[in-house]
Amino acid sequence: MSAVERLIRYCKIDTQSNPESGTSPSSQKQFDLANVLVEELKEMGIEDAHVDEYCYVYGHLPANTDKNCKRIGFIAHMDTAPDYTGTNVNPRIIENYDGGDIELCPGVVTRVDQFPQMKKLKGMDLVVTDGSTLLGADDKAGIVAIMETIEYLLSHSEVEHGPISIGFTPDEEIGEGPKHFNYEEFGADFAYTMDGGEIEVYSDETFNAAKATVKFQGFSIHPGSAKDKMINASNVAFEFHRLLPEYMRPEHTEGRDGFIHLGKMSGNTDQAELQYILRDHNRTKLEKQIERMKDSVLYLNQIYGEGTVAIEIENSYRNMKEIIDQHPEVARIAKEAIQELGYVVECEAIRGGTDGAELSYHGLPCPNLGTGGGNFHGRYEYCCVQQLEQASQLIRLIVDKTLKETNL
Repeated sequence: MSAVERLIRYCKIDTQSNPESGTSPSSQKQFDLANVLVEELKEMGIEDAHVDEYCYVYGHLPANTDKNCKRIGFIAHMDTAPDYTGTNVNPRIIENYDGGDIELCPGVVTRVDQFPQMKKLKGMDLVVTDGSTLLGADDKAGIVAIMETIEYLLSHSEVEHGPISIGFTPDEEIGEGPKHFNYEEFGADFAYTMDGGEIEVYSDETFNAAKATVKFQGFSIHPGSAKDKMINASNVAFEFHRLLPEYMRPEHTEGRDGFIHLGKMSGNTDQAELQYILRDHNRTKLEKQIERMKDSVLYLNQIYGEGTVAIEIENSYRNMKEIIDQHPEVARIAKEAIQELGYVVECEAIRGGTDGAELSYHGLPCPNLGTGGGNFHGRYEYCCVQQLEQASQLIRLIVDKTLKETNL
């Protein structure tokens, strides 16, 4: 089975996570792919491959050398984003892409002026959707890269390697990938998540992240006799939102800009609720965002009375760079491997999160590497076949470099 055949097989298995379920995993259908992966790993020769009750897949490839080296791990997530349907995915391959617009189906076109990075893929082969679903290369391309590597190493016993840990997680797309991750079971000294886009991009920096839930208690009375009495909770919610700077909304930010994003709102006259996510690469700046929101709560309570507005803050994940900077060899090995593939390394701060953020803070340094996908979380998603194949080569180079290190 080729890398692209493996990708298409995995993409056709619906593994969409569900942020509303409250269960772990958030959707039982993630087990459908997990069980396939366990079976394939065992067929390859990974004897201890298994899936646990929370839908985490683990396996280990023992070293075939007497050299003393660190255990390296590779991780990818099985779920696809809740943003767009992953049911009945029907991929197709565009050979020798001409660099222009792609008609996925009548009326649905991937336009290069909207996705200018695709110009660099001219002459490559692309896996795309039929325009009715996402593809699922995020992150099934990462799974493919790891599986292809394991199969290669097991079929080429002459290639020396140290011990390798394999991990496939559920629910990364809803921020719960590390929730039940068994660090002892995984057993690696450091790892890489194969969950990025272009193959030349190395990422060891994420947002610091928090959630804010703001609740509004109104005073409901018949509108005919409401003068100087009614407090409309929904109106107070609007006032709160207007107190936050418009320039900090996601649609006005890029690069290293942080943002405050209103993700959900509900309410009536008596009660209302706003749910936000807050993001910034700089922890101090994130704390300032939180303080700004708390100050807005105090201000509105002074106007409408104590208890009208209440806020709950929940920290989600932290910028993994603080941890990975303490392990410079982990970054160096990956960057050298990317360079050996013929690329100039692009260091990119992720405008989002990844399993590696929380894993790093639990003692498993874990930067992120690319697999050739793009336009994630929607029907314009694609995966470059040549870069997908290079992602497996990248892993093999990292494995080889880890074996040769003497200072790890």
